[in-house]
Amino acid sequence: MTFIATPSRACSARTPRFTRLAQMFGIWRQRRALEALDDSALEDIGLTRSQAEAEARRPLWDAPESWRC
Repeated sequence: MTFIATPSRACSARTPRFTRLAQMFGIWRQRRALEALDDSALEDIGLTRSQAEAEARRPLWDAPESWRC
């Protein structure tokens, strides 16, 4: 599984809607992948099961700035 964070930069109000939808889909996909990791894989990346579940429950629009643009 690959988790790709996009470079951090200010979001533009002019970002095309398709681009924003693609970003939201990427966030959704990454959170589902995180939720599917077993405890050993979570330990490898320094997360607990409860942290992974909490991240997976966050709404799409509630993403770190570095994930959004």
